[in-house]
Amino acid sequence: MARRTSKLPQIATILLAVLLLLPSAAMGKAIDATKTQRLDLPDGLIGPESVAFDRRGAGPYVSISDGRILKYAGKSVGFTTFAYSPSYIKNNCDAPSELPSVATESSCGRPLGLRFHKNSGDLYIADAYMGLMRVGPNGGEATVLATEAGGVPLRFTNGVDVDQVTGDVYFTDSSTTYSRAQHQMVTASGDSTGRIMRYNRRTNKVTVLQSGVTYPNGIAISADRSHLIVALTGPCKLMRYWIRGPEAGTSELFADLPGYPDNVRPDGKGGYWVALHREKYELPFGKDSHLVAIRIGAEGEKLQEMRGPKDVRPTEAVERGDGKIYLGSVELPYVSIVSSV
Repeated sequence: MARRTSKLPQIATILLAVLLLLPSAAMGKAIDATKTQRLDLPDGLIGPESVAFDRRGAGPYVSISDGRILKYAGKSVGFTTFAYSPSYIKNNCDAPSELPSVATESSCGRPLGLRFHKNSGDLYIADAYMGLMRVGPNGGEATVLATEAGGVPLRFTNGVDVDQVTGDVYFTDSSTTYSRAQHQMVTASGDSTGRIMRYNRRTNKVTVLQSGVTYPNGIAISADRSHLIVALTGPCKLMRYWIRGPEAGTSELFADLPGYPDNVRPDGKGGYWVALHREKYELPFGKDSHLVAIRIGAEGEKLQEMRGPKDVRPTEAVERGDGKIYLGSVELPYVSIVSSV
């Protein structure tokens, strides 16, 4: 006599598969980044990779491909020069050149992450070639604070954030093997020589918090200042590194991401906006739409998506109190502004 088998396990498996394909009920309404306002850079300039606002809310300030930090001074003025590395003047980087910026960035600098310390008004700059720098509220020539850590040179300084209470600066070195100009090799080779570091502004000393990290990029301190969230570009993950409490000095997976992350910025609600350069399994054909950013909650949960055209590959998403989200880019000649409401 044949044994009758229950179909309930099979039905449960099918239902689970269907539910996994449906959008999470906790996810907010997706933000449409196809219609944006643009803040254009001066002619010929590209790559506003990071976006920052000073303690008075002025800006945005952006790091661009020719080695400078620009400040937006309003519609009638546009962007003006705010800061630059010591090498920018020394190497006559303000002179006209027919060379692409990637050919001159090692001598002129390529500022990436930007973050203000509100109490002092100082701007901290992670320059891929010059290291960690700082410039005062009035701008001008930046001071180089660190070019090495633990006796090893900074080869690909990338993300930065500031503890607004202590003034400590946390930053990443994406690789000790490859420079920014070779950034594709960091992912292609699976390079795991990246580091997470802290600069103590009282002692002017740099401490390596963790080494052997796979492509650490953007970095953000949590709202309660207990841990750091670090974007791992190649692995498409966020990592949590504890800086206070019983787990201080340890790290763990915080979130898996559907794309390659760049910078991470607090969303003002305890979570983070993570800019995605492209989706993990993105196809070159099909609908001209892809994820450009994702909002992650305080516990690593996915809260909201932002979608835009495939030729928009943001490097940073900064949300302001008025509901506007400013998108930085390493490729485009403008800053995009998207409405979140």
